[in-house]
Amino acid sequence: MYATMFGLFLGLCFLKFPNPPLLEHLSTPPSNGWEWALTSWPVRYAYPLVGLLVLAGLPLMRWPSRLKWQLGVFPIAWLLWVWATVPFSIDAGISRLTCVHFTVGVICFYLGLLVAGRMSRPTYLAAGLVIPFSLVLVAGWEQHFGGLAASREYFMTYVAPSQDRLEPELLKRMESGRIFATLFYPNSLAGLLLLVAPVVLGLLATAREKFTVGARVALVSALGLGATACLFWSGSKTGWLLALAMGVLVLLRSSLPRRLKLGVVVSLVVLGYAGFALKYHGFFQRGATSVVARFDYWRAALDNVKARPITGSGPGTFVKVYEAVRPPDAEMARLAHNDYLQQFSDSGLVGGVLFLLLVGGVLWVGKEAGGKGDWLVFGGALGTAFFAVQSSVEFGFYVPATSWCWFGLSGWLVAQAGLKFDNAKPSS
Repeated sequence: MYATMFGLFLGLCFLKFPNPPLLEHLSTPPSNGWEWALTSWPVRYAYPLVGLLVLAGLPLMRWPSRLKWQLGVFPIAWLLWVWATVPFSIDAGISRLTCVHFTVGVICFYLGLLVAGRMSRPTYLAAGLVIPFSLVLVAGWEQHFGGLAASREYFMTYVAPSQDRLEPELLKRMESGRIFATLFYPNSLAGLLLLVAPVVLGLLATAREKFTVGARVALVSALGLGATACLFWSGSKTGWLLALAMGVLVLLRSSLPRRLKLGVVVSLVVLGYAGFALKYHGFFQRGATSVVARFDYWRAALDNVKARPITGSGPGTFVKVYEAVRPPDAEMARLAHNDYLQQFSDSGLVGGVLFLLLVGGVLWVGKEAGGKGDWLVFGGALGTAFFAVQSSVEFGFYVPATSWCWFGLSGWLVAQAGLKFDNAKPSS
């Protein structure tokens, strides 16, 4: 029951907590039943839920008897260092909000490791993700087939004229045809799809006791095609390329005959990358403006590392760093679009290295677990790995909806790597 509830909490984050903490001042609390149901919530509304999960999980926690101490220590070591840099921040308010966000992520890691990871079959956590993930897909399809256009028309007609000033990011999002479902923006949706779709599809593929072969094929096909369409409509170029690579790995692991497997893999690669080139030909002809902009962000972050190598500028403060050095004609950015580089910029060399060790350790153990496990564990390993890769050009670790889920799944995944639990007594 606890593992399922934890999964439902992570799934609730897909629907209600999509905004980075540094935008908390722009979040409007819901005022009626429709807003509670249909709009996002301020991220602070999640903290009491996390507190309840911790209290309920304390009696259930067990420390894995064969867990390498580094994997258990890296998350808390990184978090302690991040908090230690707050007094040196150039904006303590933003840094405190960001640190609370990271604290929830680390809590999710340990809940996944010490409680949800104790299950002999890791299905219950994943089961809690199915319905929220399906609702995200429904929202994405609804946006593509008219919802986005209707929202844009309503906003421009009734909302925009009544505002003294509109955030450029909001205007850009409203004018774009790219879907974002319940997430912060289209690339955040792509990150969620890369992270969660393999887990949900792996769960359905292994649910032999619940569904017949035909039912499993139908469910996997429906959700798989729904997720693929949403990824395509999101317009995420990195997400599409990573999804193709993920598809190749899935096919290589399948039980198809070798010759057929090779033919399908080659066809997938050729058609997938040909479609990518055709769809984004105009984007590259126009100079790939978003790629050029990212190099500006990364240059600013690197310069900040050189200027503040020990403590950085403070967690979440890239917005202040870039604001000071942004070229007059460049688009403003609140995050560096590279989570690893931003960790170095925000928290100095020590913080950046500890974060790399945390992510690298999870991916190493995930590789071992995924190689030995069933499709569900393999899906968890794929999702956490490809989300981590996407974060080298995005800011998924600064978004609660995706970051907290990654940490929770990572703790759960580490516990699946052949680790043995001492269930004779509770943890002290």
